[in-house]
Amino acid sequence: MRKHSFRRSVVAVLFFGGIATAFAQQMPPLPTDPNVRIGKLENGLTYYIRHNELPENQADFYIAQKVGSILEEDNQRGLAHFLEHMCFNGTKNFPGTALRDWLETIGVKFGANLNAYTSVDETVYNISNVPVIRDGIVDSCLLILHDWADGLTLDPKEIDKERGVIHEEWRTRTGAMMRMYEKTFPTLYKDSKYGYRLPIGTMEVVDNFPHQALRDYYEKWYRPDQQGIIVVGDIDVDKIEAKIKKIFSPIQMPADAAERTYFPVPDNEEPLIAIAKDKEQQVPIIYIFHKHEAFPNDQKGNVGYLAVNYMSSMIANMLNARLNEIMQKPNPPFIQALAEDGDYLVSKTKGAFTGIAVAKEDGILGATEALMREIERVRQFGFTASEYARAKADYLRSLESAYNERNKQKNYTYVNEYVRHFIDNEPIPGIENEYAIMNQLAPNIPVEAINEMMKQFIGEKNITVGIFCPEKEGMKYPTEAEVKAVINKVKAEKLEAYVDKVSDEPLLKEKPQGGKVVKTEQGAFGSTVLTLSNGVRVIMKPTDFKADEIHMQAFSPGGNSLFEDKDALQFSLMNEVVDLGGLGNFNNVDLEKVLAGKRASASSFVNTYSEGLSGSCSPKDLETMMQLVYLRFTAPRMDQDAFTSFITRTKAALVNQAADPMAAFQDTLTVALYNHHPRAISLKAEHMDQVDYNKIMALYQDRFKDASDFTFILVGNINPATATPMIEQYLGALPTINRQENFRDTKMNIRQGEYNNNFTRVLENPKASILIINSGKCTYDMKTRLQMSMLSQLLDILYTQTVREDEGGSYGVSCSGSISKYPQPKAVLQIYFDTDPNRRDKMIGLIYKGIDDFIANGPKAEDLNKVKEYMLKTYQQNQKENGYWLNILNEYYWDNLDMNTGYENMVNSITADDLKEFAKNFFGQENRIEISMSSPDNQ
Repeated sequence: MRKHSFRRSVVAVLFFGGIATAFAQQMPPLPTDPNVRIGKLENGLTYYIRHNELPENQADFYIAQKVGSILEEDNQRGLAHFLEHMCFNGTKNFPGTALRDWLETIGVKFGANLNAYTSVDETVYNISNVPVIRDGIVDSCLLILHDWADGLTLDPKEIDKERGVIHEEWRTRTGAMMRMYEKTFPTLYKDSKYGYRLPIGTMEVVDNFPHQALRDYYEKWYRPDQQGIIVVGDIDVDKIEAKIKKIFSPIQMPADAAERTYFPVPDNEEPLIAIAKDKEQQVPIIYIFHKHEAFPNDQKGNVGYLAVNYMSSMIANMLNARLNEIMQKPNPPFIQALAEDGDYLVSKTKGAFTGIAVAKEDGILGATEALMREIERVRQFGFTASEYARAKADYLRSLESAYNERNKQKNYTYVNEYVRHFIDNEPIPGIENEYAIMNQLAPNIPVEAINEMMKQFIGEKNITVGIFCPEKEGMKYPTEAEVKAVINKVKAEKLEAYVDKVSDEPLLKEKPQGGKVVKTEQGAFGSTVLTLSNGVRVIMKPTDFKADEIHMQAFSPGGNSLFEDKDALQFSLMNEVVDLGGLGNFNNVDLEKVLAGKRASASSFVNTYSEGLSGSCSPKDLETMMQLVYLRFTAPRMDQDAFTSFITRTKAALVNQAADPMAAFQDTLTVALYNHHPRAISLKAEHMDQVDYNKIMALYQDRFKDASDFTFILVGNINPATATPMIEQYLGALPTINRQENFRDTKMNIRQGEYNNNFTRVLENPKASILIINSGKCTYDMKTRLQMSMLSQLLDILYTQTVREDEGGSYGVSCSGSISKYPQPKAVLQIYFDTDPNRRDKMIGLIYKGIDDFIANGPKAEDLNKVKEYMLKTYQQNQKENGYWLNILNEYYWDNLDMNTGYENMVNSITADDLKEFAKNFFGQENRIEISMSSPDNQ
């Protein structure tokens, strides 16, 4: 493939033909990644198999179905999603809960590794991170996929039990936006089935459908020609293929199989406007769609499709940069805004260029107009060559990084690609082929081609607008006529082209006077510890886990604990405010421009007990990350316009905060936990006028004026020989005054004893939300940390069975435990769930009964073994993760705790009696806070 031929083809196609069809006809076909084996059985079932060794000794098993809620009839709404649930409640070879029970014995956790999702056009099931250490495990996982495909028992008793679980899922997930989607989709999808097929369905159907209706749906649609099996991992491809053929070939295609229809979305001459409001919506959100034809699935196997995707991503990159620039103005027309091309809402049969804006309550039409204006400005004038150069540099750098990591990809990366290939015919050329093709293609696509594509996205017709508003007294809502008037106004406006302000100024004009390494010693876990002449300590751990990745973390004791309580509002917003101004000579917009084509970031933070930085980079951009770190210390920048914009936008976002019931829940929780401590601030709109920019920057500069007690940790593909001079140059130049300090105890302690606040609030959907927090003193060591983790997981298992499965009382109970060291060791366990208000007392009773039983009897042996298997599997998986070692080193040097050495032995040594005693000591301190928010009895 010659470069000039690409350029001629692209330009000719864009200027003289329709994008999708012309590209497909005139561009060469794409190769298929030779490392994946794709086959189809005689019954129509498709399979994908790939050998991959990340993580080692693990594999992912998926079944994808070209079946979703769009195939339901009106009296079946919710059955596709219901069927997904039933796949975990009994199959031919795994009756009852045997499927989940067995998988958890090998460390495959329900929810984390064993899960599924249902959408409008597809349903996908996964068994992930399976330890394939013996053939029997592989055989059993394939048998599970087989049973999902053709062996569900659909026991009537299990169906009736699951009705309650799904009703609780509806209760938990149906918020303001979901209710407004239900109201607006019939308009936005006028004359289309998509207007009435959100996957959760209707509770009338869920609660009342006859058992046979679910079996009929299963038999009709779960069939080989709509199913794809995907196995990726540390497996033998030939053996897996033979097993798939043996296990799945006997499945029969039904006689006279129903046609799998893909439902169209009609065009519209006049704009379709849908306006909805909800009492629990906090801010107005505007969706603007310019619908267009979707790229045909049967034409995606050509280079032209890669070009279309590339150009679409360039448009989104450049337009979003413009929208971000507008948001930096003192009084921006929207709180947030973004734009991109993709599917039209939930339908794959129609594409849309989509703009989204979050508006102020009194600025809905203004935000709509401003967003449409920027889209129209691009349509009329296009993008500039300098904008495109930056976007292209970012793309090519990202592509290069993916290519560099070609031998370091995890199983899920490939699985996701193959799911999309099966469902949508998305190409899978492999990164080697994609890298070669796009490095020829991208440099030869001119900005004129990008601009021409934008004109084809944005037409005169096929406009739809959805506006989602808070429902509150005194608020003025736009009318359909007013929205149409805005559309016509923008179309008629005489706009001016965007002017891109560019500079060739480097990030740093002059390199600082650096320091020297004065001491080198061996550190923990194969690291090297450098001490610099200014006192900065640097810990390096080179790894080969990723080719294009270096992680950084830095810490220094002190944090905002050293600030006065009266400044709590100021330092609570510090981490957001400090970033507003940019760095050095560059505001935030210009900083993004100067960093184009680089993979480097460094952000600073001030937490309660420490200040520090976090960042990442590719090896080739290490110096850029070091420069950013240097500027975070020496040249934080103030930008009054950006600050005013932040205050304006945040105030607008908070003004109707009370509409969200969870805001009241959070406020109640804050008081319950900290009893009006001056540092426990629940941010409100009225606080924003009290934010002092100068004070925040002064406090920040105080924390970063002395680097002498900072520790930097670098983990990844770092070469000490080339990195050390950069470390000396930039970290060795950081300012120091050699002050001796540590954090102080702020006395912001969790309330002791028992405390209850069970309050009522009128909710749009009747619901009770319950949070129970237990806390207490503890030792801070590996065993205590592991015991708290085990306790949380064991309670998760228990409540999944008692609250979710046996009672159908909640979609799920979340148990989360933690142990912290500073200022004194402390243990906290949180238990959260939603339920029917009428069943609140009973469900809370089950929670407390579970705790009492655990204290009295300890965990079941089989449950403890499940938890241990998961923890040991995860530990082995983490050994080749840069992020894991960054955390391990951070804990070692900050908390003085080794959480790696002896981990497996410690996990295996913890007994049921140990956990029983731990629970007795922890819960026996009787520090329990219970907060619940419920709909009134009469709602």
